[in-house]
Amino acid sequence: MATPAVLVDVGRLDRNLHAMAASTARRGLALRPHVKTHKSIEIARCQLRQGAAGISVATLGEAETFAEAGLGEIFVAYPLWIDQERAPRLRALAGQVRLTAGVDSLASVHQLAAAVRRHAKLEVPVRVLVEVDCGLRRSGVAPADAGRVAVAAARAGLAVDGVFTFPGHSYAPGMPARAAADEAAALADAADSLAAAGLPCPVRSGGSTPSAAQAAGPGDGGPVTELRPGVYAYNDAQQVILGSCTLDEVALSVLATVVSTPAPDRFVLDAGAKVLGYDRPAWVPGHGLLPAFPEATVTGLWEHHAVAVTGAGPRPAVGDRVVVVPNHVCTVVNLVDELHVVRDGQVVERWPVDARGRNS
Repeated sequence: MATPAVLVDVGRLDRNLHAMAASTARRGLALRPHVKTHKSIEIARCQLRQGAAGISVATLGEAETFAEAGLGEIFVAYPLWIDQERAPRLRALAGQVRLTAGVDSLASVHQLAAAVRRHAKLEVPVRVLVEVDCGLRRSGVAPADAGRVAVAAARAGLAVDGVFTFPGHSYAPGMPARAAADEAAALADAADSLAAAGLPCPVRSGGSTPSAAQAAGPGDGGPVTELRPGVYAYNDAQQVILGSCTLDEVALSVLATVVSTPAPDRFVLDAGAKVLGYDRPAWVPGHGLLPAFPEATVTGLWEHHAVAVTGAGPRPAVGDRVVVVPNHVCTVVNLVDELHVVRDGQVVERWPVDARGRNS
């Protein structure tokens, strides 16, 4: 097997999927995993077999990939802007699956509704969830404004199912619990905003992998009804450092070859940024973890080089193969065409990254 190669330990993957499915079911939460992490039809089907209510995607391209594979319940968890190029694609999807889209402005509501109205044969309305900001300061309206957007959507002929948010500020040390609390408060306030406008809010969707275990669902008397985590399927170095998982629960890694040892305390791998990705939050020590060399740090990354400094620890030799746990698994998956599936230490098959590059 040529390196760099992306490996998936299918035993760990299965355990991760089962653990999240069991955790959400126990707490009365629907699970709608975000498949932008794995972009794999095989894995999405496994998630559905384990009880997922549907899948979440980030783009129409991802939605098209999974719809073509027969997955029938898809939420585009993004504030879509339906331009002339996207309008026929949206209409085709809406006629093929039970489609839900995200909105967070009156302009996006009107654009989406206009695109749907041009579909004369569309009998089932496109469903929408209003996105609210719970603290990430990315997209989403203030929770108190959710009712205004929802009313506009309902008047435009869209079916309003509720609200959603992303507690992405959970991706920092000490933040998962606070992010989960912010998520609960924002979804409760948004539901109140819809109620004040005379609209029900049956879906209150949230979730990130770091905060999933602390989400306030029905079993805890909280407002959250469903979660959309994605990274949990594979996990990565960020999750290990945040304490969301252990190294033994990381299902995806990159196998690399040592191509140079230019100094006693340094070695160079053939897995650069075009496989590992450039993501490196300030609180992460390097560009990935090296389980077999825990004292080493990947300090430098170029397109096809990763430089690791060993400190006082041992150093591999030229030609040795080294496993790297990447910082952010989602970007890694989108950089490769296929995954090498490992069972009991042996590569048993290869899975395509079905939705690779479907970013629009």
